[in-house]
Amino acid sequence: MKEVLDQLKAGVRRFQAEVYPRNAEMYQRAASEPQEPHTFFIACADSRIEPEIITQTRAGELFVLRNIGNMIPAYGEMMGGVSAVVEYAVSLVKVKHIVVCGHADCGAMKGLLAPESVAPLPAVKNWLTNAAAALCVAEALGEKHQGAPVEFIRRLTEQNVRLQIQHLRTHPSVAAAMAREELTISGWVYEIGTGEVRISEDGTGEFVPVGKSA
Repeated sequence: MKEVLDQLKAGVRRFQAEVYPRNAEMYQRAASEPQEPHTFFIACADSRIEPEIITQTRAGELFVLRNIGNMIPAYGEMMGGVSAVVEYAVSLVKVKHIVVCGHADCGAMKGLLAPESVAPLPAVKNWLTNAAAALCVAEALGEKHQGAPVEFIRRLTEQNVRLQIQHLRTHPSVAAAMAREELTISGWVYEIGTGEVRISEDGTGEFVPVGKSA
């Protein structure tokens, strides 16, 4: 609709009139020098997730990949754009850290729990197979949380982040960089409603709220 485009154009005008002038030197430097982001941030495509705002980073600091459910297929299973971005970020851009960031109220996690909801979406249904093992683990660990669906989705979200990190480690570029101790990976979960970010610093341990970790 024209109203939507007009809204976007108004945002561009505000950027050009207010934001760009305050940061002109930064943008000019970013345009004239090769990019050197320190972090590869893998997030969900959910429109409520804003990696640069959450991390308070500037242009050029994050190399961002977004898709449904912040998923990374294991190497060789779904070779395509995601695998190419991983390889590019690690081997060419040479990021030092990778974040896999899940979030509360994730539609992909809801789709895993209610597969009939994505039955009319064959591409989405196929994509969600990349998180099937996370659901199995969450169900295996979720018996104590019977009757607490919010807690179960929280556990599922965390297990999905852990699973995608496992998938990442199967990519040759990632495995090699980690073996050379040039790359680290952490898992994050972002609570949209409260602003809380919980981090598993090695991607395998507990998710600890930022501000409460040592």
